[in-house]
Amino acid sequence: MLVEVCANSLESALNAEKAGADRIELCSELAVGGITPSYGLLKAVSEKISIPVRVLIRPRSGDFTYSDKEFEIIKKDIELCSEMEFDGIVLGMLHANFVFDENRHHDVGMLCGNLKTTFHRAFDWVTDPFWTLQWLDAFGIDAILTSGQQKTAIEGIDLLSELNEKAISTVIMPGSGINMDNAHLFKERGFKAIHLSAVKMNQKLFEDPKVGMNSPHMLSDDSIPISHFETIQEIVKAVK
Repeated sequence: MLVEVCANSLESALNAEKAGADRIELCSELAVGGITPSYGLLKAVSEKISIPVRVLIRPRSGDFTYSDKEFEIIKKDIELCSEMEFDGIVLGMLHANFVFDENRHHDVGMLCGNLKTTFHRAFDWVTDPFWTLQWLDAFGIDAILTSGQQKTAIEGIDLLSELNEKAISTVIMPGSGINMDNAHLFKERGFKAIHLSAVKMNQKLFEDPKVGMNSPHMLSDDSIPISHFETIQEIVKAVK
């Protein structure tokens, strides 16, 4: 069984490789489900990691419905990953009604070259998982990362098993909540791959900072924080 580790830093990637992982999904900011890592992290991992690495292509947190400008960023990031000769990318784009975005996936497919593609957990939002699987399978998507449309893969294991039975060439890769106590269950169910982060919080500070820097109110699945034109304009007028 292939074990893929979602690594959010060079240290995480090095630990995954040393521990025997077969592949890495490289991202930043696990707390928001991951976003595209920086060029510096991409460069460091490309130089120091020898196992296959797939790079998360997600320009921001929140939903998986992207503007035209965001789509241009996505395409540039894919081109960079191709130039840097990573094993593949991890991507998922939907319409606002949770229908899989065929056109955009077809467009980026033309850019991928030798890059393999994993369709990520945007799959857990799609309205018709079996139709989406059929399209992705026919299109040549290498893997689908999914929790079976539940909070954890254990909770979604029945749908995962149905998807696994219907998949022809695309690998159904369970992810979310997989740990040392339940990983064997997925092997017993006949899955070829699992995905996990295996994170433990590493305390770096031993006294509270004066001001917290996290902003929980900005974390949302259905909204994204955007600097507001009129607000900025009014403030600029007030101080200039």
